[in-house]
Amino acid sequence: MLTLFDYLPSQNAWKVRQLLQHVDRPYRTVPISIFEGEGRSETYLRISPTGTVPAIRLDDGRVLAESNAILAYLADGTAYLPGGPFGRAKVQQWLCFEQERVESVIGALRHWTMTGKLAQRPAELVAAKRQAATRTLGILDSELATRSFIAGDDYSIADIALFAYASRAEEAGLSLQAYPNFRAWVARVEAQPGFLAQMHPYAIDPHSSNELP
Repeated sequence: MLTLFDYLPSQNAWKVRQLLQHVDRPYRTVPISIFEGEGRSETYLRISPTGTVPAIRLDDGRVLAESNAILAYLADGTAYLPGGPFGRAKVQQWLCFEQERVESVIGALRHWTMTGKLAQRPAELVAAKRQAATRTLGILDSELATRSFIAGDDYSIADIALFAYASRAEEAGLSLQAYPNFRAWVARVEAQPGFLAQMHPYAIDPHSSNELP
């Protein structure tokens, strides 16, 4: 059985749980206490070289880290990843966009806000992140004015990846009022069969106010 190395408040880990829910694949969970330093252990670094979650271990012992790489692997041969080369490349385009312009911006602001770390960050850095986040949401709103889902007409892992942090922008102090196409897309994703609605706040982890080791 597949093993998922998980941390419940991580929306990167949510991505993988969501896809596993969609494809109805059984798995076992190993929680990683990242704010207590478990991600930096020698054992876990052999699984995830950066010490981050999620990661998976296959039945044969092979391991894979980085949420979007895991999505691409698990979605292969399913309806959540196009079969043709161009369709797959479009999904990859948005997976790259998500890591560079969503997770590192909206995800970071959300994490700092929800764990009480925002005031500890340089004001110039926070302002730059907010400006970048506004640009990101504007790009997504413009793109989603032309189609139902981000990589085409069909829901895919690109939507799962983007939804993870972009849909939580208000938890980062970002208003979604100016982005009606984006908000309509959020509703379409939430209406997908098997949508995993439960989100886990950082507050469930008493150590999350600590800085990562």
